[in-house]
Amino acid sequence: MTNTTTHHRADSYCTFLVDGLLYGIEVEKVQEVLRTQPTTRVPLAPGVVRGLINMRGHIVSTLSLRSALGLPAGSNVRQEMNVIVRSPEGPVSLLVDEICDVVRVDQADCEPIPGTLRRQQRLFLQCAYKLQQRLLLILDADRVATVAH
Repeated sequence: MTNTTTHHRADSYCTFLVDGLLYGIEVEKVQEVLRTQPTTRVPLAPGVVRGLINMRGHIVSTLSLRSALGLPAGSNVRQEMNVIVRSPEGPVSLLVDEICDVVRVDQADCEPIPGTLRRQQRLFLQCAYKLQQRLLLILDADRVATVAH
């Protein structure tokens, strides 16, 4: 008798919307999620850098994920949210349009990045998962965190 049971590893992702697309970052990489924070502008910083926030005494760079992904500027109707990501250089805040749920997916269902996405988006993506209602695009948080360097 052979054992045909295969065990796939499940991963959990913190998901959010940017320009109507659903993105995810591994839950382990997300330190916390904050509402819009007062930001101090950084002169001569790349356009993707929105500024610095003071997070309980720690200065954190704030990056526009929309800008990093080469997406058009959004309307200012809705306030962006800060996803604080742990990176090798320290915490970095990524501005997103809207926070969604934590989604758990099976690693075996990971699919290649769709070729229809912009080249600049594909640079920061690891893979994609087909969910019931939409596509979940998995971001490489470390790569996104270094976009300003």
